[in-house]
Amino acid sequence: MNHRMTSRALAFAFASLLLIASSRGEILKPLDLWPNTAPGEKGDIGEERDMTKPTENLIAGKRVIRLGNVTKPTLTVYKPAPDKDTGAAVVVCPGGGYHILALDLEGTEVCEWLNSIGVTGVLLKYRVPKREGLPRHVPALQDAQRALGIVRQRAKEWRVDPARIGFLGFSAGAHLTAALSGDHQVRSYPAVDEADSLSCKPDFSILIYPGGLTLKNEGDKIAPELKISTNLPPAFIAMSADDPVRVENAMFYALALKDAKVPVDLHLYATGSHGYGLRPSSELVTTWPGRVEEWMRHRGWLGKK
Repeated sequence: MNHRMTSRALAFAFASLLLIASSRGEILKPLDLWPNTAPGEKGDIGEERDMTKPTENLIAGKRVIRLGNVTKPTLTVYKPAPDKDTGAAVVVCPGGGYHILALDLEGTEVCEWLNSIGVTGVLLKYRVPKREGLPRHVPALQDAQRALGIVRQRAKEWRVDPARIGFLGFSAGAHLTAALSGDHQVRSYPAVDEADSLSCKPDFSILIYPGGLTLKNEGDKIAPELKISTNLPPAFIAMSADDPVRVENAMFYALALKDAKVPVDLHLYATGSHGYGLRPSSELVTTWPGRVEEWMRHRGWLGKK
């Protein structure tokens, strides 16, 4: 059976999701991130589609959508039920090595979980794969900066507190979250509209099994694109010691934040490997969503407006 999906099939599946009434609230129509073509796009990437192969592993018994060739980034807002809405929001960045996006495992499912704790989930479908001649994270960073400006611009419309907007990323999405956390003072693209005049600094960051934060061959020093200062937002990091991406990414980044006097909560687990999203298993690391909820509640981000 061919598990690949064309862009038309993906669009139909996504549209079907938008029509589903949910006790968690509502899913708004995807919003184009850029009014025209995204910066630097040449139209030479190919058709956006699910790259998953029939031979690829299942996660917790389910397949994963591995979306590739993204040239038109979007935001999709998942609103919690009004009686649960805390006013907080989190922009969700799926991982995939800046090659694909694990769209459901580390995207839609995470937004649904955020709704269950009263948080608006904002799924960022950023550009992948890397563009020739550019560092792999640069187009995605432009998308992330633009995304947070738009969320703040539309905060009133989406019933979101503009001072309680975080970023949550997995793997490469966690690298993107760390890059945005330190690179928010000046946009990395020419301003498009009023959204680009608003702050694109997250109020907090959540990094789950991050990759690319350190340089292995240089004593695990922090990657140069990650700007460490006292001006970074508070961070939550979770990772397992047996992660093939190397737990040193989490450990050394957390130490750099500590040295910069940035509040950081680091959760290390003995086992769990990589790429589990929030699908539960027998591994203790998959309880990280409960720890994130506790952390957010303790720091006051889950209080009602």
